[in-house]
Amino acid sequence: MRTQYLPALLLCLISAWPLAAADWTELITPKLEAWQQLGDGIWRVTEEGVLVGYRKPAIDALFGSAETITKKQFEDWLGVQSWLYTNKEYGEFDLHIEYWVRVPGNSGISIRDQTRAKFALTQPADYEKTPAHNGYEVQITGSSGSRTPSGSLYTFVAAKDGPQKDGEWNSFDIESRNDSIKIHVNGEAVAEHPGDPNRPKTGPVGLQLHDQFNFIMFRNIRIREVDSSR
Repeated sequence: MRTQYLPALLLCLISAWPLAAADWTELITPKLEAWQQLGDGIWRVTEEGVLVGYRKPAIDALFGSAETITKKQFEDWLGVQSWLYTNKEYGEFDLHIEYWVRVPGNSGISIRDQTRAKFALTQPADYEKTPAHNGYEVQITGSSGSRTPSGSLYTFVAAKDGPQKDGEWNSFDIESRNDSIKIHVNGEAVAEHPGDPNRPKTGPVGLQLHDQFNFIMFRNIRIREVDSSR
């Protein structure tokens, strides 16, 4: 190739690149400096860099001095959530997360939730104001065949079922833009939605412990901010 054509070629390549992307930032560190723990969840990082989240159910607090409780009292206690949220809030970004969930199991990834799950941490939780109703929640479900498979944008759109491998490590790639949210599971597109114009465009990223008996593992969590205006 003649050298006089190189500047024009480079200009074409640059102009064809639609987004100005920063470098990827790894979010799992041994002491979880990038995160804020909310609720009674226990989060620790193994030597292999795996983030493990679980609960230690306070059975004594459930019963107190009573010998019996009602079904509603149990469900109110069971449904209290716990979350791990990034200290930083993000606008437009790409997020990569690998997860392992029990079969059956239930968890989720919150984005753009400026309430930081405060209505999900109470007993009973206010299910009309949880992160899925203030920002967005990307569903994690342990079993295929669910009404809302992993990758669903909870309350908005159900994901295509099939790409998740039950009982194994799986990956999310979440593309969050002002006018669209796109979700891939194990590299396959499963859900897309323009978002609710009345909901925030920015917010932290959250990891959910759904209930008192929840157990979840994450690894290779990384994020890069993008600027679609450039």
